[in-house]
Amino acid sequence: MTERPNIVWITLESTRADHTTMGGYDRETTPNVQRIADSEGGRYFSQCYSHGIWTLASSASILTATYPSHHGAGMTGDAIPSVLPTVAERFKKAGYDTACISPNSHLSSATGLDRGFDEFVWLSKSTLRESVGLKTILSYVRNIRTHGGGLTLDTRKHGTDYMLNELATRWLEDRQTKSDPMFLYLHYGGPHHPYFPPKRYLKQFATETGLSIDEIEAIGLDHHENLYEHMAASSPFTAEEWEALRALYDGEIAHADEFVGELFETVQSLDIGHTIFVITADHGELFGESGLLAHQLVTNEAVSHVPLVTHGLDSALAYEGELVQHADVMTTLLAMAGAPTEGTQGIDLRTDHRDFAVVQRGADRCRQNVEKLLELNPEFDASKFPDSTLTALFTPEFKYEHSDDGTELFRLPDESSDVSDEYPVVASDLHETLVEWFETEGKPVTDQRQKGRFTDEMRDQLADLGYLVD
Repeated sequence: MTERPNIVWITLESTRADHTTMGGYDRETTPNVQRIADSEGGRYFSQCYSHGIWTLASSASILTATYPSHHGAGMTGDAIPSVLPTVAERFKKAGYDTACISPNSHLSSATGLDRGFDEFVWLSKSTLRESVGLKTILSYVRNIRTHGGGLTLDTRKHGTDYMLNELATRWLEDRQTKSDPMFLYLHYGGPHHPYFPPKRYLKQFATETGLSIDEIEAIGLDHHENLYEHMAASSPFTAEEWEALRALYDGEIAHADEFVGELFETVQSLDIGHTIFVITADHGELFGESGLLAHQLVTNEAVSHVPLVTHGLDSALAYEGELVQHADVMTTLLAMAGAPTEGTQGIDLRTDHRDFAVVQRGADRCRQNVEKLLELNPEFDASKFPDSTLTALFTPEFKYEHSDDGTELFRLPDESSDVSDEYPVVASDLHETLVEWFETEGKPVTDQRQKGRFTDEMRDQLADLGYLVD
């Protein structure tokens, strides 16, 4: 028991806001998270934007409470610089026990994001038995039809979220005998492609496709295996195939939602004192927007507008406004915990207000992806995707985007028509705002490129997730 709150931060992979129940989706994909938001002490923010558009950049922003161009990970390098403290180090300095579970190599010791965690578990083929234990693995096998891909050795059809939840539950139960508060960070990987939810969830959303379950699953694996081929050919899916992909993706989100609900109920049942819950996503997912799939090349709301629910965070309840970013919540939590916040770049929700959000996409990965697309299709129109750093400034009404190629202004939700000439004052004001941001918070903490320390197994895991790996 402790007077200072425990903190459980849950990040869902690749979950766009408009595919959640809270975001007004016509499918009930996140009833548990909706219930948490609706319960006493809960709040949903309808305008949360991730800092980056893929896991490394976004996770680094969450776990340092700084902007992508400042920390550099996923922008100009593969890791955070040693001079930049992580939020886990900050919480630890304030007397918190810290723990993290991640199934993604971009959130691992390779990128420096494990720094400050007393316990850090990177879930992989080689670490599963030691980290979660044989008993949990056997429990997963017994539930392999309910929570897995069925009786198959094809690892693409199996996820780690069940085991992650079991381990997190054990850790939380242990808190009943501890006096220090805890910061627990959990990264659920289920909604990342390949989309292969348990059949019980796929069946909920498959009726609109007109296809069999086997046909839908085959489309999902083809989408994953030939991701770049599909984008190079401008995503040539039929209407039925698009519906199949959405059914698979929605099934993955619903499955993750089940785990979130179970973990929340566990926390409510334990004698561990006040616990703040945060549920969000590292980024969204593209389904044909700008002719793209997955999460790359663009800052569109499909990849940058993410869900955010807090529970037990009074400052979130009192905050007037919907526009918010991850660094804001993390900075507020650090301040409440008595941890140092010097150098963080979020606002304190108790005293400040956010007028605009900044979303960034780095140049290096963009060039690598475009080269792959041009290799597959020399006629691919790469001119739509600036190969320099892309920075988008979002307000409730507008999006102002900057790259070395120039600037554009969009009136949301339209992200295809430049309206700079129609709103010259808005364009001028947002340009001035962004220039000032570049000269202050957007500046890199170091000019030295940071290289990740990926093992062969980590690289293999990233390749299995569809990343282009050198």
